[in-house]
Amino acid sequence: MSRTRYRVFEDYYPYFMTCTVVGWLPLFTRPAIANFVLDAWRFAQRERKFELLGYVILENHLHLIAKAPGLSEVMRRFKSYTARQTIDYLTERGEKSILAQLAAERLSHKVDSDYQVWQEGNHPKQIQTDSVMWQKLEYIHFNPLRRGYVDDPLHWRYSSARNYAKQPGLIDVITDWM
Repeated sequence: MSRTRYRVFEDYYPYFMTCTVVGWLPLFTRPAIANFVLDAWRFAQRERKFELLGYVILENHLHLIAKAPGLSEVMRRFKSYTARQTIDYLTERGEKSILAQLAAERLSHKVDSDYQVWQEGNHPKQIQTDSVMWQKLEYIHFNPLRRGYVDDPLHWRYSSARNYAKQPGLIDVITDWM
């Protein structure tokens, strides 16, 4: 399968994307690392016209629905920033075991770094209808429930389910996209 199968072609549509940690390592069990993700999104909201319409952060991957001018570049910078912050965090804390795993998972053509945090790509899927948007939001919000982590999607801290229930969330999410 070609690496070019999934692409952002039209920036005015939102896209459903998935970002996965290499080796499915559970990096986001550390709240500080999950917060790097939220901080990067907040920066993109302020500086890059990044519109976050839904998200969930699980232990080893995340899903989001977003749109922005130059969304592919926004996502590239997001992954670069969060990877750098994650590696620095793990290094400062002397977490040699997880760093060794990130080094072992590094693809051979990634010569600029000793480590790799993210799998390549984010498989953007364009959302053109309200019904597809609701289907993707339901998938995102019910993911922690399906995995047995919570009994109610609103109980998962790292999700936009609270935003859609008109409760305070960890980050601003556009819920009036219709």
